[in-house]
Amino acid sequence: MARYLGPKLKLSRREGTDLFLKSGVRAIDTKCKIETIPGQHGARRGRLSDYGVQLREKQKVRRIFGVLEKQFSNYYKEAARQKGNTGENLLQLLETRLDNVV
Repeated sequence: MARYLGPKLKLSRREGTDLFLKSGVRAIDTKCKIETIPGQHGARRGRLSDYGVQLREKQKVRRIFGVLEKQFSNYYKEAARQKGNTGENLLQLLETRLDNVV
């Protein structure tokens, strides 16, 4: 199974919150400036459109659970197929993954 092997702190800085991807002792705000996103032009943060906000939230959920896009798409299709709220079903499916439970 594939997974992201790059810098974990960069993902947390991109999302603007601590994603708890590193099991370190120090908090993330003592390690770096979390207000700035990574990259050469990270100091300037423009206003996001409605689609941009939705995309950031989707990426945040993907990165918290360590799921790639194809797996996430399959989980979404399964959650949409089930009865009830699709968002709650999706989170329930993601939380019952074996690597998340262990």
